[in-house]
Amino acid sequence: MLDTAKKRCRLRIIIPAYPAFNIYSRVARGTTSLGPVCVASAANKMEKWDVEVIDENNLRRYGPKGNVSGADHEFLQSLRPADVVGFYGGLTSTIPRLYKIARFYKDRGVITVAGGQHFAEENVPEALNSGVDYIVIGEGEEAIGELLEVFEGRRQLNTVKGIAYRDNNREIVYTAKREPIIDFDKLPIPDFSLVRYAKIKLYPVERIRGCGMDCEFCTVKGKPRYSSVERMIERISLILETKDARHFFIVDDLFGQQRDETIRFCNLLRDYQKNIRKRLDFSVQIRLDKANDHELLLAMRQAGINTVAIGFESPIEEELKAMRKRIRPEDILKLTKTFHKFGFLIHGMFIFGYPMKEGVSFSMPAKERVKRFRNFIKKAKLDTIQVLLPGPLAGTELYKRLMRQNRVYPTSEVGWEYYDGNFPLFEPDKPLSAEEMQDSVRKIMGNFYHFKHLFRIGLNIFSFPALVFFMHDITYGWRIWYRSWRNDLLRFGGWLTIKEWATKFRKDPFLQKLQQAKKHIKDTQEKQVNH
Repeated sequence: MLDTAKKRCRLRIIIPAYPAFNIYSRVARGTTSLGPVCVASAANKMEKWDVEVIDENNLRRYGPKGNVSGADHEFLQSLRPADVVGFYGGLTSTIPRLYKIARFYKDRGVITVAGGQHFAEENVPEALNSGVDYIVIGEGEEAIGELLEVFEGRRQLNTVKGIAYRDNNREIVYTAKREPIIDFDKLPIPDFSLVRYAKIKLYPVERIRGCGMDCEFCTVKGKPRYSSVERMIERISLILETKDARHFFIVDDLFGQQRDETIRFCNLLRDYQKNIRKRLDFSVQIRLDKANDHELLLAMRQAGINTVAIGFESPIEEELKAMRKRIRPEDILKLTKTFHKFGFLIHGMFIFGYPMKEGVSFSMPAKERVKRFRNFIKKAKLDTIQVLLPGPLAGTELYKRLMRQNRVYPTSEVGWEYYDGNFPLFEPDKPLSAEEMQDSVRKIMGNFYHFKHLFRIGLNIFSFPALVFFMHDITYGWRIWYRSWRNDLLRFGGWLTIKEWATKFRKDPFLQKLQQAKKHIKDTQEKQVNH
């Protein structure tokens, strides 16, 4: 426990760096994760605590950087010693880095706490053996305050709900389950000034937690819970006033789940921007079938929601059924066309090579799958895309199913750092091989993000004067020109990112590890047959 004689204590919350050659690193340099900021903001209300957030992926304002990646924690601890360090485990690929930093602080007598989606019950023992003293299971805003009271000596540890730790006998203790937060308006507004060293361009905000879609591959479950519309406007206005922000990402898993209140939010947001005479830019994640709600789409556009990220998942009907997506590929194209008509920029998210459930007879070679994806993406006229491999994330039904089938590659061979959607993590359905799955994604992405877009950027610049022909409707003309210019810029930037990733991939031992993992699966399956 802490020295109770200390007048002030410090809590440092760390967002661990992505692995060295993660494809999302470039995007992460301009934003941060909302969860750690929410937890830090709640802890900052404690009387004797100074709180800070260190995002290792965004150290652009004089951040002390380590030799390889992330922050220089030796320097940080000498400059501003932390008494308690919290770790954000929301992204499985960052877990090896999280454990490394946790051991660093634990070896120096600092109390370590971790939380996030990665820490499903099956991963708790590993975490408690890897430098983490306490695991917060579920939401952390209330739990962190109670834990800090424990460390101050003002509360008994067993009264803190929703945590796991080792007792004096080294046995793992799970306290009573913490109920999900219902009243979000009682929580403090996230304070992004607590994020040290970061240069944030895209600010994450939320109104709704939870998702009732119950997708097999997703860790987000449970009935949606809402904060008030007015509180959401307050959050946005505070960020705008203190940070002069313009770009926001509403991180709700599915925008529009509370339909009438969502429209009211959009209308208030529209009026707010008119009153302050400043146009803001918002991106959201939304269900494809919301294209049928034209009133909602119009309200969104008037509120400044310009980009929608949609989980198309797959253009292959059999895979959509396996994912519990009750829609046909031809219907997807029709709904996508509606989003285009309303002027949205569309970011399409796909999963390649989703494993079929037991009893489903479906077989398709990699070449045909790639062809289906390319044709669909072209017909849908998507502005940007993201194609990932299915990941058996701990706690999901997909993980449990693949584990029962003995298809998941052991993390002793293929470690957590590869859990970012770009690496095969299980034995795929026949006739696919793991190598084919990964190579297929690179072909699809490489066809979309291409070097040729560099030349198109130049053509777009030269075509700018052509806007004079749209003087009768300059807004429409600008939208057409901007969309083309933006997409070519992003697609060329995507080509650079993929090229850099491929260069680093060739130097990484993943393919050798993959062979060992496949051998392990084969040997295990043979033993099961023999027994």
